[in-house]
Amino acid sequence: MPPAAARRPVRLTSRLTAWLGKGLVQALLVVVALVWLVPTFGLFISSLRPSTDNATTGWWTALAHPGGLGFSNYGSILADSGITHAFWNTVLISVPTTVAVVVLASLAGYAFAWLEFPGRDVIFLLVVAMLVVPVQIGLLPVAKLFGALGIFGSLTGVILFHVAYGLPFAIFLLRNYFADIPREMLEAARMDGGSEWLIFRRLILPVAKPAIASLSIFQFLWVWNDMLVALIFADSGSQPLTVALQSQMRQFGSNIDVLAPGAFLSLVVPLIVFFAFQRHFVQGVMAGSVK
Repeated sequence: MPPAAARRPVRLTSRLTAWLGKGLVQALLVVVALVWLVPTFGLFISSLRPSTDNATTGWWTALAHPGGLGFSNYGSILADSGITHAFWNTVLISVPTTVAVVVLASLAGYAFAWLEFPGRDVIFLLVVAMLVVPVQIGLLPVAKLFGALGIFGSLTGVILFHVAYGLPFAIFLLRNYFADIPREMLEAARMDGGSEWLIFRRLILPVAKPAIASLSIFQFLWVWNDMLVALIFADSGSQPLTVALQSQMRQFGSNIDVLAPGAFLSLVVPLIVFFAFQRHFVQGVMAGSVK
C-alpha cells in the first residue's frame, strides 16, 4: 500500500476526532449558557404574570398557558413615581461616575506611563496599594467626611465615593496598557512637533479604545448594580433602583409583581450597554491576552 494511502485514514480519523471534540465543547458551552439564562428567563416570565398566579404557581407553569402573560406589571411599575425616580437616580449616578473614572484614569495612566516627574513610581505604588483596601473600611470615615462637607445623602456623595474607589484599578489597568504602546510612535509624534496633549488625544486614545471600552463596561456595571454604597450614602431622595427594590421587598414581602419587572428593568440597561460595546470589549480582552 502506498505511504500516502496509508496516511489517509489517519488524517480522516484525526479530523473526525477534532470535529467531535469541538462539537462536544460547543454543546457543553450551550448547556452552560442555557443554565445561566434560566433565572433571567424565569424573572422575565414572572414579570409578565399576574400577582395571583405568581403567588400560587411557579413561573414555568405559564409556558403551558402563555395567554395569561401581559405587560400590565410594567405599566404599574412605570406609573410608580418612586421606582421611576430611583431609576433616573441610577442613571445619574452611573453615567457621570463612569465618565469621570475613565477620563481621570486615562490622564493619570498616560502620565504614569510616559511622563517624567518627581516621585512618579512612588505615587504609582501608592495608587496600586489602594487596590487592596476593601470598600467596607472606607465607609465610616468617608461618611464622616461627607457629613462635614454637607454632601452626605446626596447624589454628589455617592458619585464621589464611586469615583474614588474606582480610580485605583482604572489607573492601574490603563497605565499598563499605555506602557505597552511602542515608544517609537510617541517619539515620532514629538519629533513632528506634537504636544503631550495632542499625542494623548490623537494617538493614545484611539490606540487604547478597546481597553477604555472594557474599563467603561466594568465600571458602569459595578456602579449600576451597587447597593452597599447607596445604602450608606444615599437618602430617600437620591437612592438608586437597587435600594428602591430592596425597600419594596422589605415593606411588602413577596410582591413579585413589583419586584420582578423592576429587577428586569434594572437588568436590561446593563445588557444594552454590554452589547453596544461588545466589539470593543472583545478587542480589549484579546489585546490584553497577547501583550
